Amino acid sequence: MSSQVHPSSEPARWRYLDQVRTRPGPFTNPDLFSGEQVAAAMESMKILVIGAGGLGCEILKNLALSGFKDIHVIDMDTIDISNLNRQFLFRQDDVGKSKAEVAARFVERRVRGVKITPHNKRIQDFDEDFYMQFQLVVCGLDSIEARRWINATLVNMVDEDVEDSYKPLIDGGTEGFKGQARVIIPTVTSCIECQLDMHAPRAAVPLCTLASIPRQPEHCIEWAHVIAWDQEKPFPALDKDDPEHISWLYQKALARAQEFNIQGVTYSLTQGVVKNIIPAIAATNSVIAAACCNEALKIASGCAPALGLPDNNYMMYSGNDAIYTYTFRHERKEDCPVCGNRPRELPVSGPQQTLRDLLDSLADRPEAQLKQPSARAAGKTLYMRVPESLEKQTRPNLEKTLAELGLEDGQEIAVSDPAFATVVFRFTLRFKQ
Repeated sequence: MSSQVHPSSEPARWRYLDQVRTRPGPFTNPDLFSGEQVAAAMESMKILVIGAGGLGCEILKNLALSGFKDIHVIDMDTIDISNLNRQFLFRQDDVGKSKAEVAARFVERRVRGVKITPHNKRIQDFDEDFYMQFQLVVCGLDSIEARRWINATLVNMVDEDVEDSYKPLIDGGTEGFKGQARVIIPTVTSCIECQLDMHAPRAAVPLCTLASIPRQPEHCIEWAHVIAWDQEKPFPALDKDDPEHISWLYQKALARAQEFNIQGVTYSLTQGVVKNIIPAIAATNSVIAAACCNEALKIASGCAPALGLPDNNYMMYSGNDAIYTYTFRHERKEDCPVCGNRPRELPVSGPQQTLRDLLDSLADRPEAQLKQPSARAAGKTLYMRVPESLEKQTRPNLEKTLAELGLEDGQEIAVSDPAFATVVFRFTLRFKQ
């Protein structure tokens, strides 16, 4: 295989790409189309890639080979040895270094003329002015919270009178042999918050099952994690990244499994259950990254309609038993707290439910998934987590019933969460009794 790398000045690298992007097709107006302008626009277009992990490495490589020349990448993580089996831009000598920086330098070396600017920070560390400079945002994240944050930020940036304030968000995600790619046009198509119930939190195992009759190796590991650790407290605090802590949990889970004749408890499974690690398949990452970059090319060049323009905006992929894809239109929700305009109904058991139970339930609801909620009602503060003085002042309200707090059926409450500082979730209470 030839090791020659064509500089960007040589047309050989872009020959096949130019057959797509520089010629009018069935979806373009030949009278208005200019292939030279399309190629020039793609080279000057600024694209932001969020995540430089399994998906992000593939996305960076694909975008660079698709003719985009000005790319920024954000990732706060460093390279771990476990990343090397699928994150192909990294080598063993890179362990401990910034993912964003190593990935950027690798792609720049292989695709001449491409400029990739790395940012070894959290996405929350940047303001709206930073995000406003990009024409496209492509996400390869493994965190629902991070997706929700960037989604809310891009929606809040929209000014109906400023066309450039609409920043298309292309989002990809994988889970084992399954994955999805979607295009979100802020305030035009359904957003990630509209689709949140498709990413329901993992169902919790009942405590009685863990304590008395475990049936699966995962139950034994959760027992060691939840019950044995709390009883014995071998270390001051559990560090899920500390091999010594994981080894302790593994040994406890293994002994528990042997007691009940359960097979399958391993160190890697223990680590996966405790850290809620979803297995990553390199082939799935490559398929979903290709789908995301295909949408970026379509949006940038106009060579074909992108997802969401005008109809289907969500593509699901399954490679479990065979290769299957399904594309459909996910509708906007009028009660979406990010892009909607009316409060969402919140069923509660009745006026005797405590405020603590109500707030705790928001973590398990697929449409909410709020882990540290604070709440207000008209003219009153129900509970606030920050500042500390206000938390102490409102803490007694947690044990009060909704009736004691003066909350009635049909009343609207506003809920916030530190993870989504720009979003206020509006709910209308609906008593079941």
